[in-house]
Amino acid sequence: MATQGTGSPTDRLGLLLARHGTAAESRIRAALAATGLKPRQAMALTFLADGPVTQRALTEQLECDPSVLVAILNDLEDHALVHRRRDPGDRRRHIVEITPEGLAALRSTDAAVAEVERQLFADLSDDERTTLRALLSRVRTPGDHDACAGD
Repeated sequence: MATQGTGSPTDRLGLLLARHGTAAESRIRAALAATGLKPRQAMALTFLADGPVTQRALTEQLECDPSVLVAILNDLEDHALVHRRRDPGDRRRHIVEITPEGLAALRSTDAAVAEVERQLFADLSDDERTTLRALLSRVRTPGDHDACAGD
């Protein structure tokens, strides 16, 4: 005996978000490929644009495992986009800062991401985009430290 359907997949917010998230991620990855960066690398540069931070603070901002962040920073440092140094006040801590080359790369990634966003959200008004951003910032995704492992 067939079970009764539960409606459209778009009735399930999680599935709807997953569908649109997958589409957005695919487009963002393609746009960033031209810059040579992956999404988490671009996100790290975005956080660093506000000024130097500790490696631990960056781990918290990116919501990823410290070992994953080390790999991200190694790649960025290999391309001279960030610089790590010991904190003179506490030699156990590392301070991470964006380089001028990193700022230039960030400008390229910002332009690429802005174009993808323009396409994705073309049917939304400015107010609707603001509302969507506010709502998504309240969605709970605690403890998903593997979120950046796929980069």
